[in-house]
Amino acid sequence: MKFTSLLAAAVLTLAAGTSYAQTKLTLGHGAAPGNPRHEAAVAFANAVKQKSGGKIEVQVAPSAQLGDDAAMITALRSGTLDMSANSQGAASVVVPEYAAFGMPFLFADPAAAFKLLDGPVGKELAEKSAAKNLVVLGYWDNGIRHVSNSKKAVLTPADMKGLKIRTPPDAVTIDIMTALGAETQQIKFAELYVALQQGVVDGQENPLANVDASKLYEVQKFISLTGHKFEMTPLLISKRTWDRLSEADRKILMEAANEATAVQRKLSREADDRLMVELPKKGVKIDKVDQSQFAKATESVTAKWTSGPIGDYVKKVVAAARAK
Repeated sequence: MKFTSLLAAAVLTLAAGTSYAQTKLTLGHGAAPGNPRHEAAVAFANAVKQKSGGKIEVQVAPSAQLGDDAAMITALRSGTLDMSANSQGAASVVVPEYAAFGMPFLFADPAAAFKLLDGPVGKELAEKSAAKNLVVLGYWDNGIRHVSNSKKAVLTPADMKGLKIRTPPDAVTIDIMTALGAETQQIKFAELYVALQQGVVDGQENPLANVDASKLYEVQKFISLTGHKFEMTPLLISKRTWDRLSEADRKILMEAANEATAVQRKLSREADDRLMVELPKKGVKIDKVDQSQFAKATESVTAKWTSGPIGDYVKKVVAAARAK
């Protein structure tokens, strides 16, 4: 009798341990807390926990704690990192077709880009990503990008000439800034504030949300609403991680990702409207520009990419964007 009781207790203990077994996943990104990317990553983690009844736990590591975007892409492909809300530029190094969405002045606003990304063109991009061990959970918004600097108001392409502008290691962005006459330098985003503060570069280009969350307004007093390109933030999971999850767990992650994607896009849209009012109160001068002049100055960039190695896909994206 005593042996039977002990055996029953052992079985119950084992069963309890099994029911509370957790799957722990890590999600890294390069944005600061307060940025829509981080807030959506936290919302994603909370949704996964709720939907899985606590079985799946997602730990969010912001501010490039796990390395810059390029390093995290490498880690995703090798399976040493589970997930990342990454960048269009870093993803394009591995999957060149991501660059197609960064053609200058292709999208007037992020909503226009998401009409493509949420359809067949975006599905094709996801398939190309999966072939490189990157599973797309969603396409987030990294905004329409603008130029800021510490020297002067930039109102025309001629004002860009000679300015030292930091860019991410993104070939399209480098091409755009070069076409506008700027001198480009690639600096990690985590090191950008100090580089601007010390005058290593005069300026940079980013959506307003990134300028605000990383407090770049403290060292950049001029923002020009160039709107020179759109960028997405692909939410990616390592295929190695994906393949070892059950179908039920994959469904949970996709449902949570869909919810977080809607949250992130909404937060990003709201941030742009809010920061147009708030940043001037922080001492920043925001100038509107004649975008047609900047678009004309960068026509060569689109021509270069449509005739390059991924030209067919770039043409497809450009045609779809202009048809909307």
